[in-house]
Amino acid sequence: MKHIDIIEILKGQYTDQKVTVCGWVRTSRDSKNMAFLELNDGTTLKHLQIVIDKAVMSDISEFMKLGTSLKVEGTVVKSVVAEDSVEVNAESITVLGVCPPEYPLQKKRHTLEYLRTIPALRVRTNTFNAVLRVRSVISACIHEFFQERYYTYVHTPLITGSDCEGAGEMFKVTTLPFNHEFKTEEEYDAADFFGRRAALSVSGQLEGEVAAMALGKIYTFGPSFRAEKSNTPRHVAEFWHVEPEVAFAELPDIIEIAEDLIKHIINTVLTKCPEELKFFNAHFEKGLIEKLENVVANDFAVMTYTEAIEALKASGKEFQYPVEWGADLMTEHERYIAEEVCKRPVFLTNYPKEIKSFYMKQNADGKTVAATDLLVPTVGEIIGCSEREADLDKLLEAMTIRGMNIDDYTDYISLRKFGSVPHSGFGLGLERIIMYVTGVQNIRDVILYPRTVGTIS
Repeated sequence: MKHIDIIEILKGQYTDQKVTVCGWVRTSRDSKNMAFLELNDGTTLKHLQIVIDKAVMSDISEFMKLGTSLKVEGTVVKSVVAEDSVEVNAESITVLGVCPPEYPLQKKRHTLEYLRTIPALRVRTNTFNAVLRVRSVISACIHEFFQERYYTYVHTPLITGSDCEGAGEMFKVTTLPFNHEFKTEEEYDAADFFGRRAALSVSGQLEGEVAAMALGKIYTFGPSFRAEKSNTPRHVAEFWHVEPEVAFAELPDIIEIAEDLIKHIINTVLTKCPEELKFFNAHFEKGLIEKLENVVANDFAVMTYTEAIEALKASGKEFQYPVEWGADLMTEHERYIAEEVCKRPVFLTNYPKEIKSFYMKQNADGKTVAATDLLVPTVGEIIGCSEREADLDKLLEAMTIRGMNIDDYTDYISLRKFGSVPHSGFGLGLERIIMYVTGVQNIRDVILYPRTVGTIS
């Protein structure tokens, strides 16, 4: 039906004109002679006030129910109480969809835990209106960043026969029914759709490297799947992943690209989402806007893994997980380094090779790899990055030590045989950067339908 978006109405360009608007009732209040509705159609965080003169419309009971969808025809006028705003004096109202009294969003504020139990309706709250709008802006600006810098956007497969991380935490893809019986796992896999084991991809990196060896600079942007039984506020089984791969780039080069991307994202959100950031600043993280402005105004820190271990040991702080050289850093360690030691985003470099993936370039010391994680305050790691191992012999050695099936990586290995070059890349979790720029603390609350252990809806 023909109508005008509420965001356009609120810009003030339709003042004193007759308009038609549609939306859902967010709040309502009634008085002796007048009634007021707050209408939202999803195009803006702000609501449009609808003013009802009860002398014109006496039977308004159906209009006042929260969650009801309406079409309103009326005249746009300057707001009586809100400076620099407008409202609509209703002349006729049509109910598009009735909403019963058991509508679960009757209160103004609900806990995020409660809202997770009603995923189909939580998007109607201010929180998720703001989160999903910021998510949309960030997604668009990521494409903008790479497209303006001559990267080619490639679509890597979601079904794969190899494990990028070498950890085995993957969702199996099969067409065989539950009651199929086979003597061995190999026999089962051979009878399946692809004739071999297949799984949902944990990353598009390996295929992205293939593309980068011809196109120079590429990026992928799509869903990744990890069957990691981790029920933390930072983990979901299905998430969105941005992964550039850059030929002729060594670790310092890719670190610079990663920092530029993060600053581009934050700058874009500061520019395009001021109302949403004000909301998050008020309700989720005090000082959020100032934090983001400081991030784009200052260089990120860089320190080695070894220096981070030394700082953690010298802190005098009692951590839940022990701190030892060679052990992976946990979220509490990452946040301490970012929040207390560096007080800003920090790239940790040169991790022990045993705790990083097989494809990372081995450093000359024989103990570490040219890898870095970007750690940010309040979240921890948001980027995993490395220079890739371009030496065939070293790559094969790393895969053999990990007991990997070399035959599953024939195409990947061939890149090291034919014109190999230094190259680097990283993976940025979309949900984690959204958490950072909004102050929302749980990853389940920055994605439309979170997939977690034991939960799918």
